[in-house]
Amino acid sequence: MIHPWRVSDTGFPRQGPPSAQFRHLLHYAILAPSGHNTQPWRFRLAGNSVELLADRARRLPIVDPEDRELTISCGAALGQLRLAIRHFGFADVLDLFPDVDQPQLLARVGMGEARSPDADDERLFHAIPLRRSNRSDFAARPVPPQLVKALRASAAGEHVAFHEVAGTADRGAVAQLVAEGDRRQFADAAFRRELAQWIRPGFSGRRDGIPGAALGMGALASCAAPWIIRSLDVGKPQAMAHRRLALESPLLAVLGTRTDTPAAWLATGQALSRLLLRAHAEGVAASYLNAPIEVPALRSRLRDTLGLEGYPQLLLRLGYGPEVGPTPRRHVSEVLLKQ
Repeated sequence: MIHPWRVSDTGFPRQGPPSAQFRHLLHYAILAPSGHNTQPWRFRLAGNSVELLADRARRLPIVDPEDRELTISCGAALGQLRLAIRHFGFADVLDLFPDVDQPQLLARVGMGEARSPDADDERLFHAIPLRRSNRSDFAARPVPPQLVKALRASAAGEHVAFHEVAGTADRGAVAQLVAEGDRRQFADAAFRRELAQWIRPGFSGRRDGIPGAALGMGALASCAAPWIIRSLDVGKPQAMAHRRLALESPLLAVLGTRTDTPAAWLATGQALSRLLLRAHAEGVAASYLNAPIEVPALRSRLRDTLGLEGYPQLLLRLGYGPEVGPTPRRHVSEVLLKQ
């Protein structure tokens, strides 16, 4: 069984049947980011294609009641699957929402005619096993304007807007919304219980959730963290910390779409995947400050503050940070539905 983060080209069965080839390709899809590292996706082999399904057993009903972020996460997995198909020398054939009677079926993807991967796709593909969400402080070093332009283009390729939060006034206003979002969320005992369910102690053998180390906790602190989060309103210190991160991050950006539909959410996930891989290929790390988008009243305020058209979907912070380890992933066998 392949360790999820140690997948390599050498295992691809070029002479094997499509089912074996898709099993290998899915090793790249499952390395996509997801909210609370829930990994809310399932896959089903369907002849010469593979189907992506939303795994609603892994939904977050408090923080994500409409499954918006769940669908974004599935979109990120879809983007990495398509990139892997192209890397191994095939066109990717995509059919979104192919069956209205199966709302959990988000996409069907096939391998088309042989084609040579382009250099840009190759660069992004090789970043897949190396990309990490990085919650650490970032250095004061600015993200180069040419990279910001490339990140904007990556999002635009999926019809997703990339809005840089520039200027002292806008940055300060967004930082305040981040802090207010944290205070509101952590004041809600149901939110705290949901979050605590996905925090993992350092010694945990679970292959999902957020390890304490990813939050900067030592082994003992990670054991106590779920109890503390469930029992105490830690919104004030969280708000202060995240406000500072928003103010100090070299690049703060909102991803947005003109509509607020499952199709737009899936597009956001695909744009996110490509954007994060491009950033990593240039040595730039990323993480999220999504509280002001997850709280409905603040989402509209964020849009109005920045003068955005449409709907903000994600708030990203990007910059140069220390190396961090990967978060766990379930094996392909655990997310592939049996025939």
